[in-house]
Amino acid sequence: MPRSTQAAERFSARGVAIVAAARAIAESDGWSAVTVRRLAESVGVSQPILYKHFPGGREQVVEQVVLDGSAEIAAALSANAQDDGILRHVVTAYFDYANAHPAVVEAMFTGLTNLRFASSETPPELLRGFAAIRRAVAVDDPHRSDLRAELLWSLLHGASELMRSGRLPAVLHEERVEEIVRLFGRDE
Repeated sequence: MPRSTQAAERFSARGVAIVAAARAIAESDGWSAVTVRRLAESVGVSQPILYKHFPGGREQVVEQVVLDGSAEIAAALSANAQDDGILRHVVTAYFDYANAHPAVVEAMFTGLTNLRFASSETPPELLRGFAAIRRAVAVDDPHRSDLRAELLWSLLHGASELMRSGRLPAVLHEERVEEIVRLFGRDE
């Protein structure tokens, strides 16, 4: 294998390791603990090497976490969803992802980055998740479908945050899912 290919593979693998370290630190200690110094130490590189991968520093690393997380949640929302059960699948998959990756969801939806939502600058990774939610609640009117998707996304995010913080009782989770499905079922 040519040396340049090996170097490119090492560089790419190191970038992936930096993002994975950011996720792990955030999941265990919160986003305030994710610093360039700690990331560099976690991956075993110097801070200048980290900046070669992410010239924007911590913010750019967090943006990559958001992009990766958005791609993951879009895949989870879209996987194995049949038309007759797509809404239930989306609701369940969203809650499952948010429960398994709370720090990623926090980064995605609480302003830790400057990524733009709902604009012409929105990255495709972010759009795919919204599209999966939109498919689950689509009706004949496109404007109304967008509105329903925004409301469902807001409800799922808010409920997942309230469940994570213990403000919504876990014992009511299944009933909560059923009620969300009932509320957002197609009612053309």
